[in-house]
Amino acid sequence: MNADDLALIRTFTHYFLHLIFPAVIAYLFFQPHWKKAYLIMLATMLVDLDHLLANPIFDSDRMSVGFHLLHSYPMIAVYFLMLFFKGNIRIVAVGLLFHMFTDFQDFMFWQH
Repeated sequence: MNADDLALIRTFTHYFLHLIFPAVIAYLFFQPHWKKAYLIMLATMLVDLDHLLANPIFDSDRMSVGFHLLHSYPMIAVYFLMLFFKGNIRIVAVGLLFHMFTDFQDFMFWQH
């Protein structure tokens, strides 16, 4: 497999985990309001606004987790604590934690 193929698979995996797989999570764990849960989890993508504070904004060789403000370990601890709340707060927590996992795997498993 050449580098271009690997880059394409990495990009597909990244966006699949950010945009499609949350629908699976919502459907499995947030019945009967899975559509609302999915939309809330999609809204957690706004956490990436902290990338705008970095220079450069995007760097494929930079680990987002632990670097950007809203991707920091103290914030991840807050997201974890949010799991203990009910309702939409828990859905937001699941979305944010899965977002952190996606960014983590994107860096750790796909480095060349």
